[in-house]
Amino acid sequence: MSYLLLQDLDKRYGATPVFSQIECRIAQGEFITLLGPSGCGKSTLLRCIAGLAEVDRGRIMLDGENITHLPPQQRHIGMVFQHYALFPNMTVAQNVAFGLRMQQTPEHETTRRVGEMLELVELQSYADRYPRQLSGGQCQRVALARSLVTRPRLLLLDEPLSALDARIRRHLREQIRRIQHELQLTTIFVTHDQEEALALSDRILLMDKGSIVQNADAETLYTAPVNTFAAGFIGHYNLLDPDAASRLLGEIRTRAAAIRPETIRFADTGIEGMVRQRSLLGNVVRYQVEARGVTLQVDALNRSSADLLPAGSSVLLQIDPAAVLELD
Repeated sequence: MSYLLLQDLDKRYGATPVFSQIECRIAQGEFITLLGPSGCGKSTLLRCIAGLAEVDRGRIMLDGENITHLPPQQRHIGMVFQHYALFPNMTVAQNVAFGLRMQQTPEHETTRRVGEMLELVELQSYADRYPRQLSGGQCQRVALARSLVTRPRLLLLDEPLSALDARIRRHLREQIRRIQHELQLTTIFVTHDQEEALALSDRILLMDKGSIVQNADAETLYTAPVNTFAAGFIGHYNLLDPDAASRLLGEIRTRAAAIRPETIRFADTGIEGMVRQRSLLGNVVRYQVEARGVTLQVDALNRSSADLLPAGSSVLLQIDPAAVLELD
C-alpha cells in the first residue's frame, strides 16, 4: 500500500493549466525529488500536497487518510521554503519551539524535543542566538528543525538550498539526506538543479509543462531518458536529429539520438574531428568538437595541464554504439 498517493490531480489558475493528470505512489521513507524547469508546476504541486493551494480535481491520500480538502494544520505535514521565514524577534530555540507551542505541548516536552532537533541539525550551541546572527545555511537548518520538531508525517522541501552558495549547498544537502535517513521520514524535495536531484533522491519525478515526463531512480533517469526533453534536461546529452546522427555514425538513422559527453573518447583511431573550444569544469574538461559537420560536447578528465587540447587540435573520436540512445 502506498504511503502517499496522488491520483489524477489537476490544477489551473483561471484558464491557465498548471498541471494535469498527476499520478504517483510514494512509499513510506522514500526521498522523492520533483525536478524540472521553472514554471513546470512542481512547486504548485507541493503546495497542493501541503494544503496551501486547492486541487481542481483528483485525490491526495496520506497514510490511508484522504487529505485532499483538509486545511494545512490538520495534515501534519512539515514544509521548508526557499526563504526560511524565521521570526526575527525570536531566538533559534524559540523559532524551533513555535509549532510545539501552537500545539500546546507541555513545556518540559517542548524543551526536550527542541534540544533533540538542535542537536540533529548541529546547532545546539546556537540556541540563544537570533536569526540576524546566523549565516544563510544556519538559518535554513533552523527552518528544517522547526519543521521536524512537530514530527510530521511528511516533509516537503521547496527549493530550500537555491539561495545558498555552492559549498554550503553541498554540505546542507548531505545533512538533509542524513537526517531523512535517520528519521526514515517520507520526503518530497523540489528543485531545478539536476545535480541535487541525482545526489539526493531515491526516485525522481521529472516534470515538464505540468506533466510527469519520467518517474525513475537517478541512475535510470540519467542513463535511459525517455525522450528528448529528459535527455536535454539531464546530463548534458548531445542531442542529434536523425540526419545529424546518420552523418556522425555513418549509418542510416530514422530517430533522434542522444549521446552523453563522457561516453565519447579521444582515441588513436576513429571519427576525425577538430576541437573548436574547451571549458574547464574543475575535474572535467568539456571540449566542443566538430566531426562530420556535427558539433559535439566531449568530456574528459582533467588529469594535468599538459594533457589539455588547444582549439584547432585534430582528434579522433570513438563512440560506443551501446552509448547511443534512440529517443522519441
